[in-house]
Amino acid sequence: MPTPEKAKVIEELEAKLSSSQAAVLADFRGLNVSQITKLRRRLRESVSHYEVYKNTLIRIAAEKAGVTGLEPYLEGPTALAFAGDDLTAPARILTEFAKESKVLQVKAGVLKGKAIDRAQVTQLATLPSREVLLAQVLGAMQSPISGLVNVLSGPARQLVVALDAIRTQKQEAAGGAVPAEA
Repeated sequence: MPTPEKAKVIEELEAKLSSSQAAVLADFRGLNVSQITKLRRRLRESVSHYEVYKNTLIRIAAEKAGVTGLEPYLEGPTALAFAGDDLTAPARILTEFAKESKVLQVKAGVLKGKAIDRAQVTQLATLPSREVLLAQVLGAMQSPISGLVNVLSGPARQLVVALDAIRTQKQEAAGGAVPAEA
């Protein structure tokens, strides 16, 4: 039976695992205080939350939250980064930071209540952010509409060009006496 303090941590962690769309587990061994501070700042800027937990507490909270498959990754020191608005942010930031520091190691992740391995976390890190995806979808939706407008305005544009050519031709035939209309 866990102590009241540990029970509270388990309850909070269970709530975070249940409510967060994505979380990334990392081994932070070897990072110094300034590196951890830098990492936390980057995660905070992306509205992600980073915290160190005991593996036993993670195991119990994951079990209560219905997350299976994390047991093999709960070895050594473990930190969890929970996604905020952008579910790819923790994966992207931790993967980049692991490359920079050469010390931090991404262990695994949780995506919508299911455990994912390191390779899948890396794939998640390569996905564009939500804003970029929305912009791409909007651009794809807008493209056919723009094309339709161009197609429909083509005959009107050709008519204007033809009328202008006729006006210019008449003006030249009249010796430039016909004033150009604005």
